[in-house]
Amino acid sequence: MNNLKKWKTIKSKMVLDHHWCKVRQDEIELPNGKIIDDYFVCIKPDIALILPITSSREIVFVRQYRHAVGEFFLELPAGSFNPTKESAQTAAIRELAEETGYIAQDVIKIGTLYDKPSKDTNQIHLFLAENVSKAGEQNLDITEEIEVVLIPIESVLDKIAQGEISVAGTVAALFLGLNFLMKKEYDFSQSVKNPYIKKVKN
Repeated sequence: MNNLKKWKTIKSKMVLDHHWCKVRQDEIELPNGKIIDDYFVCIKPDIALILPITSSREIVFVRQYRHAVGEFFLELPAGSFNPTKESAQTAAIRELAEETGYIAQDVIKIGTLYDKPSKDTNQIHLFLAENVSKAGEQNLDITEEIEVVLIPIESVLDKIAQGEISVAGTVAALFLGLNFLMKKEYDFSQSVKNPYIKKVKN
């Protein structure tokens, strides 16, 4: 039985309402009765992130500078989107094309994660695309300078262990995606060995 109780919001006000950054200050009452009048929440748009795999079993990464940390990072293509204008899947496909020039057609959703639920409101929608292909050039925003990097699928776990791939959403998508592919290939191999075992549908 779950005896945990939600916090009670007494009042809220926007302390920063900028196009790129919105921060809400909540006055809350904890289950033990204690009042906290300065709990800050970042209101962020949802993110669509895609794990693109080529027919030669290479994963399409992007390398870019992240100013808050002041370093370059290897990440999967991703970006924010407006759900009133496009779906998460459409946004993921668009981000892939804009950031890398690759296109995806066979796309499936592999998960939805909360980014940082203690302070942030947004979710990350994760997709996997197989047999992506290069179809054009990058179409980058003025703030973007992105290098496209292809990494063999069998090298990815080592790069995570060595710290070369360290962005949380990317790491989560890789583990979920690799797990999905492993199950898919296992189910296919079993169906070939035993015709009475049906291949699992995506």
